[in-house]
Amino acid sequence: MLSKPLIDRYNRNLNYLRISITDRCNLKCIYCMPRKLIPMLPHKDILRYEEILRIVKIGVRLGISKVRVTGGEPLIRKGVFGFLEQLSIIDGLSDISLTTNGVLLKDSINRIKSSGVNRINISVDTLNKEKFYKITGYDYFDQIWEGIEQAEKMNFNPIKLNVVPLKGINDDELIEIARLSFTYPFHIRFIEYMPIGANQINADRHLLAPEIKKRIEPLGRLIPVVKSAHDGPAERFKFEGALGEIGFIQPISRHFCHACNRLRLSASGQLRPCLLSEYQEDLKSLLRKGCLDNELATAFFEAVRKKPSEHNLSTDHPPKVLSQMCVIGG
Repeated sequence: MLSKPLIDRYNRNLNYLRISITDRCNLKCIYCMPRKLIPMLPHKDILRYEEILRIVKIGVRLGISKVRVTGGEPLIRKGVFGFLEQLSIIDGLSDISLTTNGVLLKDSINRIKSSGVNRINISVDTLNKEKFYKITGYDYFDQIWEGIEQAEKMNFNPIKLNVVPLKGINDDELIEIARLSFTYPFHIRFIEYMPIGANQINADRHLLAPEIKKRIEPLGRLIPVVKSAHDGPAERFKFEGALGEIGFIQPISRHFCHACNRLRLSASGQLRPCLLSEYQEDLKSLLRKGCLDNELATAFFEAVRKKPSEHNLSTDHPPKVLSQMCVIGG
């Protein structure tokens, strides 16, 4: 089988695979999914676990060393813990992590830990229960926070809290959210909103990292933190005396395309070299036609070959990404 590394035309080594295992979610966040019903993928069109594991094993032979499991909400898919266990024993994977909205975290935390996952990201866009309901459509804030605290007690490290700041929605809480880093060893990640799929967010709601930094200045000077081997694109900082960190992910104001090392496997079995491009390789059809490993490897290389140098969101006429984030995987 082809075994050369996944290096694209711009000399980026693509060693990170994000895997969406379902397009279903138990929240309807306003920046991710429209409140009106959208058709979910039929179960037959979602990759089976054994298909995902085969893809990952091929990817590892080509240099994939880091995997993040996402959704939708991955914890609602039946059999997820057995899948995570199988993923964790694949030789060559040095880092396996999970992104969740936290709704099922409290009841799942022991099984997540025993499956071999030690790093989790949790979406927390507000610390206000009423606002949480407005953003997500559900009243789950208390149980999510209980799950976060339980994860801390069980020594998950790091625990990253993902926050999408939006004007007029949660931007009045930025200081309060950032202040969590003084009390907990959490990594707070402020993420600039990206316009993907159908949602309810207008351009005037966007809040970029320079403004976010200015808003949290009263807490003190942000001290840069040196990146570690498994870091993503976040620009990392700490406040003096804080237990945790503050990070900024800036796909709009300071895009990190030049250093992007990601591929994405969607719940529908499409391999996407760029979140913000509609180009994809159909791995599911190859698998279900009984393809050889070399054919899957060739599809990986074709996706890598087509990875663009950068996205165009900062242009006057940005392209519209039609696919929903819950299908692609955030």
